[in-house]
Amino acid sequence: MDPLYQTNLQCICCESSYPTSKVRPSFKKATTTDTDFCGYYKNGINPDFYVVRVCPSCGFASTENGLSQLSDRQKKQYYEQVGVRWSVREFGGERDMEQALSCYKLALLSGQSVGEKERVLAGILHHIAWLYRYQGKVQEEQRFLRFALQSYIKVYEEEGEQLNNARLMYIIGELNKRIGESSEAVRWFSRIINDKRIMDAAMIRASRDQWQQLREEMAASGQDSLSAGGLG
Repeated sequence: MDPLYQTNLQCICCESSYPTSKVRPSFKKATTTDTDFCGYYKNGINPDFYVVRVCPSCGFASTENGLSQLSDRQKKQYYEQVGVRWSVREFGGERDMEQALSCYKLALLSGQSVGEKERVLAGILHHIAWLYRYQGKVQEEQRFLRFALQSYIKVYEEEGEQLNNARLMYIIGELNKRIGESSEAVRWFSRIINDKRIMDAAMIRASRDQWQQLREEMAASGQDSLSAGGLG
């Protein structure tokens, strides 16, 4: 069975129809997953390569979680900032690493031009960091992890308190850990562990594991991890 199948979409910017490929559910199971949810897949097919849909006519790129329609003003903003430089290209078939990276960067530019939800932009930035991780490009990965972290923090400031989103808090802690901000990471993990309102057992367990690992690393390097946040 072909791991890919095609579906037709209508562009929310220029309204033309175009095909895009998706990965069948049976091929979506990762063999291993990093602590920030970056997945690794066998059979040469990575579902993350196909998250972004790109209109070949106007170049507008988005994800399933993105905006479902654009106002005339948003369309104008897109064309002025991004679309004016677009030359017709097809991303509807099988994608390699570089094509996937191009799609995510198009989605980032498209989303920024139309005022996409911060949560969606954060996810796009995080996926770009993963693509650089796959390629072993550490400097670029770190750069986009920092961008993603800044974006996730904005999401938390705007909506996280209301959502009591343990996964979002965990990601903020985890990305702080990955960019070397150990004390800040400890604080975020501690908040999850100590907040009695949080009932997400998986995130509490993951936060506890990361907190313990960081505490040991910080103790070994002479830092006082407990001053940055302890277990209740």
